[in-house]
Amino acid sequence: MARYIDVHPENPQPRVIDQLVEILKDDGLIALPTDSGYALVSRLDNHDGRDRIVTIRGLDDKHHFTLLCKDFSQLGTFVHVDNHVFRAVKGVTPGPYTFILEATREVPRRLMHPKKKTVGVRIPDHAIVHALVEAMGEPLMASTLILPGETEPRTMGWEIKEELDHVVDAVVEAGECQPLPTTVVDYSDGTPEVVRRGAGDADRFED
Repeated sequence: MARYIDVHPENPQPRVIDQLVEILKDDGLIALPTDSGYALVSRLDNHDGRDRIVTIRGLDDKHHFTLLCKDFSQLGTFVHVDNHVFRAVKGVTPGPYTFILEATREVPRRLMHPKKKTVGVRIPDHAIVHALVEAMGEPLMASTLILPGETEPRTMGWEIKEELDHVVDAVVEAGECQPLPTTVVDYSDGTPEVVRRGAGDADRFED
């Protein structure tokens, strides 16, 4: 049965963040609110966490997992970012965007796209996510909580608790969040391609 954990959305309580860190370090899987709906998150080297996300979401092997990062310094450790891409990404982050970029060797191979060797990265504009990533000292492996047959992410903690009670280890409750997923921009070939329109303005990445 999943733990149901209340966290203040703007000023996360340190003791509660510590509880979430312990769950992640014990290879737990958490349903976490972000600035673009809920996401399923685990620590980077949690092999079982990735497989559980794949099962819950019904994903195939072409799915891009996302690394939730605290800042550009951390993001730059896990993906290759040239000056042109850096300026474009920095102009809209933190915010509801996911960028697909070439992964560095710091990214576990199982999280990369099997052929392109790319990975999704983002810097959310959300106090709880920022506090948790800061406390972990590394990015979180994440995937938007969109269930099979649905097109939008889940936004209400109590509904997630009811439906996923036996397949996640904790659900964070912080009030209802943005119902749109991130806007996804693929920069893997150096030029932007919008592959999903979401909460972020996609027009700035299109000709």
